[in-house]
Amino acid sequence: MIDVVVVDDHPVLRHGVALMLETQDDIRVVAAVSNAGDAVDAVREHQPHVVLMDLSMPGRDGTSATAEIVAMDDTVAVVALTSFSDPERILDALDAGAVGYMLKDSEPDEIVGAVRAAARGESPLHPKAARVALNRRMAPTTTPADDLTERERDVLLLVVRGLTNGQIARRLGISERTVKGHLTNVFTRLGVGDRTSAAVWAKEHLVDRPA
Repeated sequence: MIDVVVVDDHPVLRHGVALMLETQDDIRVVAAVSNAGDAVDAVREHQPHVVLMDLSMPGRDGTSATAEIVAMDDTVAVVALTSFSDPERILDALDAGAVGYMLKDSEPDEIVGAVRAAARGESPLHPKAARVALNRRMAPTTTPADDLTERERDVLLLVVRGLTNGQIARRLGISERTVKGHLTNVFTRLGVGDRTSAAVWAKEHLVDRPA
């Protein structure tokens, strides 16, 4: 069984998605909650395989909740389920640790398929989100330092100081898996293949730059 937490502040949509998933023989909704704080609590209590996360909610948004959930338990696959398809929102969710990004106008079978794909360790992306992610990967990077996220810069600067992945994880309060993910992104952005090359690049281009 795939255990799922559904997060959405709109009751009709929240209960509708939960009911749709419950009709599947291989999916069980263990919690359906209306805000980011309850989402984190539900993950802590139920340890689901997948979280369907709304991004726009009153108070704390789903992107920050995604980051906390991934830092707390990186075995949980968070899939954003939202109405927004703007590139900034998509990239923010993926950078926070979401493994997938689906739009609320998707067909029911697509959402069910996204849950199953995420549980298998895949990255279900709506075509609009996939296009944004692909464009970022293919875009020429003329200023790599400016393209690094704040957390990627933090990780890279700790690599320069000689810290291991485990030490970086403890220093930043994230999991080793998340550190590895950030380093993979750093290597891709910089066009290098290992942490030594990344550290050399950072010493030349990043250490003396203003934060």
